[in-house]
Formats: sequence, C-alpha cells, structure tokens
Amino acid sequence: RFIPRVLEASTAAPEALRDPERDNLDPQRVWAAMMSNEKPGGHGERSVAVGTIDMAVWDAVAKIEGKPLFRLLADRYRGGKADPRVFIYAAGGYYWPGQGIEGLTREMQSYLDRGYSVVKKKIGGASLAEDCQRIEAVLKLLGPGQRLAVDANGRFDLKTAVAYAKALSQYDLFWYEEAGDPLDYALQAELAQHYDKPMATGENLFSMQDARNLIRYGGMRPDRDWLQFDCALSYGL
Repeated sequence: RFIPRVLEASTAAPEALRDPERDNLDPQRVWAAMMSNEKPGGHGERSVAVGTIDMAVWDAVAKIEGKPLFRLLADRYRGGKADPRVFIYAAGGYYWPGQGIEGLTREMQSYLDRGYSVVKKKIGGASLAEDCQRIEAVLKLLGPGQRLAVDANGRFDLKTAVAYAKALSQYDLFWYEEAGDPLDYALQAELAQHYDKPMATGENLFSMQDARNLIRYGGMRPDRDWLQFDCALSYGL
C-alpha cells in the first residue's frame, strides 16, 4: 500500500515530493506521503516496508547529489562532520547441531583470520554453565585488540538475564546484547543495576517512539552502552 501512495502523490502533483531548495527528492515529503492515513502504533506490521522504501529514497537523494550517503547526512545534520570509517564486526556462534566447542572455535577463528577485531556469539541456547564454557573457549582465541560480544536475542526473563549478567561480569566482553524482550524497558533498566559493563539493544525496535522510550526508560548508559537501531527494520523521522 505504500508504493502506490508515493506514485499517486507524485502523479497528482509532480512537485509534491521534491525538495525545491536542492532540486532533489525530499525524503520527509516521501515519508509523509507513505504514512498518510496511517494510524499511530502498529509499528511492527509496516516498519520493514516503510524502512526499505525510506532507504531507497535516501540512496537516490545521495546519488542525485553525487555524494556518498554518509557525507550527505553529515552535511545536512552534523555540520559536515563525518567519519568515513565504519565499525563492523562478525556475528555468528549459533548452536548448530553437532557443532561443539571445536566447531565454534573453528568458526570464530575464521572471522579473526579475515581481519575482524570483534566477533559475536549467541548465548541462551544452552545452559549457563555450557555458555560460559563456550565463551571461555572463544576468549582463548583472542589476541591483543580483539574482543568478544554475546547476544541473547531477547530470550531471557529478568531472573535469567540477571543470572547471566552476574556470570558474564567475570569476562571482558565487548557487550552483552538484547537480554530480554526489546520492549521490556523495565527489564533493561533493572539489568543495568547488575551489569556494569557495556550492554547493547534496540535492533528490534521499529519506530522513533520505540527508540525514545528505550532512551528514556531503558536505563541505557551513554558512557558505555550501544543503541542498535536497524534501518532495515525501522522507520521514523
């Protein structure tokens, strides 16, 4: 339903979606056309569709201006300040049947061999004791400047999240990611009282309102925690 709305708006008034100051598309006007007559809330049902179109529009805007998108966004919203380097890491460490510790370490080593300095593995698919064994096996692989992050994929209740936090505190992890349900801001805030090292969450939030509520109520600490909003899963101005 979103693509037809954009096409209809552009057909009805060709200038309606243009940025007259820059002779370009106006992403905000395109977004407004997509969201016309949409009710508030219901974010998960439509976010990927809107987010995908939103990314395509911004990509087109950057191409029309002849700039990389990071530079265009920096010029518009950060006074031209931009870092051309982007932090990336290798995510894996799932619980494949028959994988075992040997298979896990072989996989993680393959990422390190490719030059990644941060690797990530899953937790919560085994017992806490087994997860600690898996973590320790990966930590033994790491050299100077290399780090391990762990990701629970939102599967823990508060009691389990805290139990893991206490166990994980003994390790020098890059972050402890998405312990509980992504909308359980109270859980995230309470967890911060039990884990003083970096945490990360936000990947499965869909809207600007979700993001604001995480920042307001989720106990995220600006000096160490990571916000992980995913532009392919989310939307918002």
